[in-house]
Amino acid sequence: MGTSLKGVGIPVKLLHEAAGHVVTIELKSGEAYRGELFECEDNWNCQLKDVTATARDGRVSKMEHIFVRGSRIRLLVVPDMLKNAPMFKRIDPKNKGKKFPMGAGGGTAAGRVFGRGRGRGRG
Repeated sequence: MGTSLKGVGIPVKLLHEAAGHVVTIELKSGEAYRGELFECEDNWNCQLKDVTATARDGRVSKMEHIFVRGSRIRLLVVPDMLKNAPMFKRIDPKNKGKKFPMGAGGGTAAGRVFGRGRGRGRG
């Protein structure tokens, strides 16, 4: 994961969270690949290993490794467990306008995702 996550949207963050897990990628052409997401980039270029490939006609084959260009991806299915990822935590409305002093809740996972965590300047 050599890319920075600063300034990217939730779908790209979710893609990076899925690294190391088994995912299914369906291409615009109809082929599907299921395997461990080995590496991914912000442009959705993905590398899978231990892959089961399903052709458009339904034939199944095994591959050790595959690289998928991000622009060819129609959809990507990630594990259900990622629904608990920090980026999906809602901000409590009663705390929305509060400024936390250093070390008093400002370092929560939801705070970091939305840029309110420790280490950020006030300017």
